[in-house]
Order: sequence, then C-alpha cells, then structure tokens
Amino acid sequence: MASEPVARAVAEELARWGGMRQTGVSLRYMTEFGARPTHRNLLLSAQFLHKELPIRIARRALDLESLPFGLSKKPAVLKVRDWYLDSFRDIRYFPEVRSQEDELAFTQMIKMIRVRHANVVPTMALGVQQLKKDMGGTKAFPSGIEEIHQFLDRFYMSRIGIRMLIGQHVALHDPDPEPGVIGLINTRLSPMQVARLASEDARAICMREYGSAPDVDIYGDPDFTFPYVITHLHLMMFELVKNSLRAVQERFMDSDKHAPPVRIIVADGAEDVTIKISDEGGGIPRSGLPRIFTYLYSTAEHPPDLDGHNEGVTMAGYGCGLPISRLYARYFGGDLQIISMEGYGTDAYLHLSRLGDSEEPLP
Repeated sequence: MASEPVARAVAEELARWGGMRQTGVSLRYMTEFGARPTHRNLLLSAQFLHKELPIRIARRALDLESLPFGLSKKPAVLKVRDWYLDSFRDIRYFPEVRSQEDELAFTQMIKMIRVRHANVVPTMALGVQQLKKDMGGTKAFPSGIEEIHQFLDRFYMSRIGIRMLIGQHVALHDPDPEPGVIGLINTRLSPMQVARLASEDARAICMREYGSAPDVDIYGDPDFTFPYVITHLHLMMFELVKNSLRAVQERFMDSDKHAPPVRIIVADGAEDVTIKISDEGGGIPRSGLPRIFTYLYSTAEHPPDLDGHNEGVTMAGYGCGLPISRLYARYFGGDLQIISMEGYGTDAYLHLSRLGDSEEPLP
C-alpha cells in the first residue's frame, strides 16, 4: 500500500494533468502521417502520445472518483479506477522518448496498457448492474440517474479515442501490412466481408447458447470498399446481428415455423455508407425504445453473474452493447438508429461516415 505522501503526490500529479487541454487528431492526418511509418515519424508519434495519453487517462481516473449514487465505491468501478491510475503512473514515470530504442520500449509499454484495459467495458457494466440491483431494478431509479448515462457516454467515448491512438501507433510497427492498410485504418475495407465475418461470429455464439441459430442473408455489392477501421465495424456489426439472432431465436424456438433469416443490406450512398440489419424477432415495445441506448437497461431476463463467473461473450445482459455501438458509429461522425415494429421485428440502421476527407479532430 502506498504511503500517504506518495499517494498525495500522485493525486496532485493526476489533478494537474487532468486539468490540461487534450489535443484532437483528425483521421485524415492520422492516415497521411501513418502512410509513412519511418523511424522519425514513429518517434514523433511516441513523443506525442507520451504527452497526450496522461491527460486523457488522468481525466478518466478523476471522473471515476466522483460518480453519483455511490457508483465510485462499487468494487468493479474501483478496479477500473486502479487500472487507470496504474496506466497514468506507467506513462508519467517513463522517461522522455529520444531514440528509436526509447520508442520501441515505449510502444511495448503502451501495448501492455491496452491489454490492461481490455476488460474495462464489462467490468464497468458489472459495477452499473450492481448499482441497479441495489436500487431495486429499473423501476426504482431516482431523479438525476441520467447523470450516470452522460458520464458513461463520455467515459466510453474517451476510451475509444485512447484505444484508437494507442492501437494506431502500435499497428504502424507491422513490417508487412496488407495493401491499403495504414495502422488500424483499412482504406479498402469491404463492408460485405466484415458483415459475413461478424455474422459468423454472432451465429457461433447463438449456436453455443441455444443449440441452433437463424440464417443471415447479406445483400450488397461484394466489390464495394471504403476507408474505415475494421475492428470498429466488426464490433458494431457483431453486436447488432447478435441482438437480432437472439430475438428471432427466442421468438421461434418453440414454434413449428422455420425461423426467418436476419437480413443485412449494405448501401453505398453519396454521403454515408448505410448498413441495415433487419429481423423478425417480434420488435421492441414503443415504451421500451427510449431505454435501449441507456446503460441501466437490458432485455435479458438473466444478466451475467455479478461475481464475474461468466466466461467469454454472452448473448445479452450487460446492457451496454447498443449504446457503445452507437458511440463507435458517432466517433467517426456516423450514427446508429433503431426502428421497431412491435409484433413483427426491428431494423437497425448503421450510418457510417466516409473517412477519407475528414479533417475534424476526433474525440
């Protein structure tokens, strides 16, 4: 356990860095800069991250200490806060990056930070579920609870930004990238291919959970490509297809009728690339639609074990899949909309901005 003077020194350092202004980086700059991953550019990138990451991480660590309704005191949230404090210390105690050798050591260190934070979302979700349980469920929420949702939106959006910066720098070290791939950015990404892979992954989870899974039909131009981050698109597609598969499977598993397929349509528009995921899973009641993008709501009857005994990905239960998917879409200027026809099914519209010319600083 840290001594009180050391703890006070870290707290003062945290407050100082958390009060600094963060620097946004546009995707266009990231792409142009990353297209030339010379030793000099990698050194400049590491030097930028050495100064930028402590600001972003300190802000999140400070936020985690002052959450309303006692959320900061939940064991899961304390664990996440400790991860942010450890990462802040690691970067602040790392000496200035002056040489190629320093840069490689720094890259290894931030790779470890990325691994450390891999389970932030499910761990925070467990803390939120515990809060919900303590409050007696969704019907007993006190006024002001929307502050939790606003915080989590900011917190998760910031996490996406931090992981994008770290992931882009680390990926630029790939000695043999695929054609058109610049760090995490694939300038020739095929949404049809990502839809196929995400659907296969979601069907495998559904098969594991229920013993069977509806088919997924995908429509669109197989030759169409556009610039995007493959991990972001896969995450969003996987979540949306998983939700549709679960709805259809649960609606038809005791029926004599054959379960209808989930349909994915990829459309190449002048402004956006739009992906529609349609199902016949019965839809969402109109009264439930305002809640689907909140973090204290889940359609699962039995959410994951609060003690953390779940292994792997579950079909549902954390109550953060849809709101986080929407944040991923919005991170690059897109959006996610859900339209429901109760008694029939749900359409999810994923609007993705074309990234090539964007000069807006990313969050």
